[in-house]
Amino acid sequence: MELLVDLQQKTSATLQKYPEPKDALISVLQDVQEVFGYLPEDALRCIAAETGIAASQLTGVASFYAQFRMEKPGKYQIMVCMGTACHVNKGERVADAVREFTGVEEGETTPDGLFSWEEVACLGCCSLSPVMMINGTAYGKLDKDKVKKIINDLRNAEKGGEGACVCS
Repeated sequence: MELLVDLQQKTSATLQKYPEPKDALISVLQDVQEVFGYLPEDALRCIAAETGIAASQLTGVASFYAQFRMEKPGKYQIMVCMGTACHVNKGERVADAVREFTGVEEGETTPDGLFSWEEVACLGCCSLSPVMMINGTAYGKLDKDKVKKIINDLRNAEKGGEGACVCS
């Protein structure tokens, strides 16, 4: 119950920034997602109640745009680059390795809440291709073994094992 009250307060505070939230719906959704890391269903209900916009309309807008997440992302958000340089240098193998070693498909979150991942158009790290980024840290010159090591290092760090390393 306390979490729901906190969610409602944070969502209401975000709405206060907009005199006409209906006219700034995308910005409202972006700001709410910034607060929570995704768009919780309860936050959408709160927006609906405070603005008079139907919850189904909010969900429709949020699900239409790729920038919005309806599910809570993992603690480690992995972005696999699929830009030209990464594509030429077998970026799809990086995506395959991430899929294999996290055990989830693109857009999903691991059951333990540690990892979620997505393919992105370009990370701007072409000299490191193929590359992936995890929570803002770029990992480059990747192959299947390096991806496995990075993911395992992060898992081990969560279990109190050795810390994660940044591989280049």
